[in-house]
Amino acid sequence: MSSRERVLGRVRRALADVPDDEAPVTRDYLREHGRRTAAETVELLAENLADYRAIVHRCADGQLPDLLMRLLAARGSRSVVVPPGLPPGWLAAVDATRVHDRAANTPQDLDRVDSVVTGCAVAVAETGTIVLDGSPDQGRRRVTLVPDHHVCVVRVPDQVVSSVPQALERLDPTRPLTWTSGPSATSDIELDRVEGVHGPRTLEVVLVEG
Repeated sequence: MSSRERVLGRVRRALADVPDDEAPVTRDYLREHGRRTAAETVELLAENLADYRAIVHRCADGQLPDLLMRLLAARGSRSVVVPPGLPPGWLAAVDATRVHDRAANTPQDLDRVDSVVTGCAVAVAETGTIVLDGSPDQGRRRVTLVPDHHVCVVRVPDQVVSSVPQALERLDPTRPLTWTSGPSATSDIELDRVEGVHGPRTLEVVLVEG
């Protein structure tokens, strides 16, 4: 008998005396904690992103190209990964070599790139989480995991939701979803925090209004 058969056998024995018409037990989880306006939800997102050590910026739609130029220049980025569907105007002011997201790009190629700029699928305020789903403005999953610096643009309030249940309603579960709460980090048994082990060491999030 396999391990699977043994486990299923225990489940069947545990359920043997349960009537067939008994209703399953369900939990009435809250869809969100508290009631907030759209502006308050965006504020909560910004607070939780910062709490996870992401660097948060705000600007109006027309200010985005100049802000991205300044962020990449301050970082000293000489190259930037560009997803195929990134709006061309976003990087219009950036003076850096564009590395287009292609299947032929190896992890070694991406490791030599200084930064990546992407959009996002949705942002969750209560958890300070950015969700990527591989859409054209985000590119393949690896372009946001290998480069050390990720700048992610979130349109507010349209792309911001309060809770994880609300985010799941917007997402396609068949797509490659990446959930990011701050820069990549891990801790050893002595709780020494190390960033950049399995993702970007620096995450900058730009909240764009309008």
